[in-house]
Amino acid sequence: MQFTEDELDALLDKPKPLNLAGFDLSKADLSRADLSGAYLNAAKLRYADLSNAKLSDTNLSGANLHGATLTDADLSDASLHGADLSGTKLNNARLHYSDLVDAILSGADLTEAKYNKETKWPDGFDPQAAGAILEE
Repeated sequence: MQFTEDELDALLDKPKPLNLAGFDLSKADLSRADLSGAYLNAAKLRYADLSNAKLSDTNLSGANLHGATLTDADLSDASLHGADLSGTKLNNARLHYSDLVDAILSGADLTEAKYNKETKWPDGFDPQAAGAILEE
């Protein structure tokens, strides 16, 4: 189901934390949205625009974010465990303390994404080789 702009605005105005687990928000314009602490596990966010979104402490476990734009998004302390991030744009995103274990990162652009030593990556993934920057 695709949401109209008015329906999406109403959905985002609900009391926090939002429970959008399993929702289909594919191609939605969620740029600058405050989704901090939201439950988006198993949500479909394919090709969604999440640029500059606040996603700190958000549960995105198992979410499908294929082709999504997460440029300048704050994903600090977010759970992306098992999420499909293939083809996503994570340029300059903040990934401090995030859990990306078992996430699919093929084709993801992590140029200048920021992370710390507590960020958890998939086995064998080299974030610096992918363009991410370790911050102490």
